[in-house]
Amino acid sequence: MQVWKTINAAREAIRIGGASLRPLALVPTMGALHEGHLALVREARSRCAAVIVSVFVNPTQFSPGEDFSRYPRPFERDCELLEGESVFAVFAPDPGEIYDADAATIVRVAGLTDHLCGPFRPGHFDGVATIVTKLFNILSPDAAFFGEKDFQQLQVVRRVVRDLNLPIEIIPCPTVRDADGVALSSRNAYLTPPQRVQARSLSAALFSAKDRITRGESDVSALISDMRQKILDAGPAEIEYIEIVDPDTLKPVSRADRPVRIALAVRIGACRLIDNVPAP
Repeated sequence: MQVWKTINAAREAIRIGGASLRPLALVPTMGALHEGHLALVREARSRCAAVIVSVFVNPTQFSPGEDFSRYPRPFERDCELLEGESVFAVFAPDPGEIYDADAATIVRVAGLTDHLCGPFRPGHFDGVATIVTKLFNILSPDAAFFGEKDFQQLQVVRRVVRDLNLPIEIIPCPTVRDADGVALSSRNAYLTPPQRVQARSLSAALFSAKDRITRGESDVSALISDMRQKILDAGPAEIEYIEIVDPDTLKPVSRADRPVRIALAVRIGACRLIDNVPAP
């Protein structure tokens, strides 16, 4: 498995590999890999000739006061996991390799970022759209794989590819969950054991609402109220949002009488958790 630290090294290796690497897959990550990331890698391996995994804790997608400095960075462990998955290469640049000190260009997706996490994480999706565009430009993949757990991110990336006419297929992959339903996340490491138990309430609330919609309930206010109560009954939590939205526009719907996405963001202790499910 190759490890590239510079843009020039990545581009040269891809040039030398030529047609033998095509179709070429990219799995963008911030490291601290878990089974959810590895599921993306395996899906990429099943579809493409070679897989590149980027490991880059992107400073521009952290809002002021967030956890950039303490975000876990177990790079050697990550590389061991990826080598075991037969990954072709890891692209792991330093921030200075990606962003010049006087960088002045930002990729911004309007509309989709006005809802859900957008208002709570100012600048976050600008950082996501910009780094993804850079990675696509540097690595020239044929396909890129993203988990549905970060559904808003997935939709933002899809819009970037569509609006900028990038020749890349965006392939969504289902959220991977622990046996108790909690969505896998690198930030779950911030949870204490009691908080980890409490976190089950998020997926439980989501799947309860999904079941009610499947059975014909469409009153969004009642569904959200019930979800909120389930989460707060489980323990102290700060609910940033619980929304039922159109899956394409991410705008809240007034009735759940058509395909929707149920999404939430909740802080338990020092950990901000997001999750979502489709319904019906």
